Amino acid sequence: MAPRPTHLNPTPPPIDLSIPGLAARRAAATAVATLLGPARGLALEDALAQSGRGLNLEPGDAALARAIATASFRRLGFLTAALAERLRDGLPQKTDLLALLVTGSAQILDLAVADHAAVDLAVRLAKADPQLTHLAPLVNAVLRRVVRERDAIRAGEDDPLARNTPDWLARRWVAAYGEEAARAIAAAHVEGAALDVTVRDDPDSSAESWAEKLGGRRLALGSLRLEGREAVAGLPGYDEGAWWVQDAAAALPVRLLAPQPGERVADLCAAPGGKTAQVAAAGAHVTAVDRSAVRLERLQRNLERLKLSAEVVTSDALDLPEDKPFDAVLLDAPCSATGTIRRHPDVAWTKSEADIVRLAGLQRRLLDKAARLTAPGGRLVYCTCSLEPEEGPAQIADFLARHDGFERVPLDVDRVGGHAELIDGNGDLRTLPSHLGGGSSRGGGLDGFFASLLRRRV
Repeated sequence: MAPRPTHLNPTPPPIDLSIPGLAARRAAATAVATLLGPARGLALEDALAQSGRGLNLEPGDAALARAIATASFRRLGFLTAALAERLRDGLPQKTDLLALLVTGSAQILDLAVADHAAVDLAVRLAKADPQLTHLAPLVNAVLRRVVRERDAIRAGEDDPLARNTPDWLARRWVAAYGEEAARAIAAAHVEGAALDVTVRDDPDSSAESWAEKLGGRRLALGSLRLEGREAVAGLPGYDEGAWWVQDAAAALPVRLLAPQPGERVADLCAAPGGKTAQVAAAGAHVTAVDRSAVRLERLQRNLERLKLSAEVVTSDALDLPEDKPFDAVLLDAPCSATGTIRRHPDVAWTKSEADIVRLAGLQRRLLDKAARLTAPGGRLVYCTCSLEPEEGPAQIADFLARHDGFERVPLDVDRVGGHAELIDGNGDLRTLPSHLGGGSSRGGGLDGFFASLLRRRV
């Protein structure tokens, strides 16, 4: 048999990762390919950590990889539609090829990087992959066309709900909130999230003074919203532990719980620890529980920076002893996280309805456990960063039907800074990404949170 012509199976050239920006783009494309493939349940941060191993990324390159991957998922619906229109045979089945095209297009359309760098480095990555080297001309041609037709592509990004939201999520949000609200939610996701921080309530500091130092503004909800995009660790007050990063909506459940000095408070599923810090800063004795030792290490480091203390317990919350009930219990339950899509856009494309069903069962068990950990007369706050009814109001309705020893404490507007729109018809907290001007600019919006304040009868 005659040897196969070498031009049909060329040996790819070695990749030179010393070329500026190439390693970052390789990490981003690999992470995106991972999440577009079978490992859809993985978080983007974890995929980036995996793809960056062995690349020795400098902090700037790691930040660039994260920005590229995040931009790729933030407009994944728009990007794949634009690519499909410019590929004769539609979107490629090879996830590695699709990831190169998506990450390249995201740079061209959404990031402040040079067009030639986005195109050239994507082509280099294709040439260095034995499975893609023969497709390098295609990558070059498609991305150059994206550059030429940039204005037309952007003009077509006019319906985030229909064109940039998975069908199953769009259908759910329309059913739960109505079409107008669902469209506003989808628009907020395209805008992304502002950076919010919670300031320690110390006598020597005030939110107003830190707003001035950090170049932000104080929200009626109590958080500070920063205007700039500087690296967090370089901002005033970070090293001193004067504040910590926490979305304004994520800070509300502890404010509903209202921990008091000296109270014993359980923070279940506590990592990464923003809520634990709030409870500890209020002077309560907090027991922070999480099953992930790695995530609790991060929590402990944050507490040390903030000069706060907590009892940190590595355990499944379901296994906690019940002999010493707590004055107050906070359950930030594992959930689909669809309320965080403006901050973590990969969630929209890596979760499914099956995840909601599975997690709803776990939430039910955790709520029952939290009830047993709450002392008579004590308070229980259940919360999730989900937009899905099964993970919020439906859980509380079922819980109250099972537990006649508990009652809901309806919220008043003072608890939410006067924003009546954040309280649902049952008196529970329901924030949406479109609240506080979300979808109109980077300065608006909230994570989607549900929270219910419950009291155990004496």
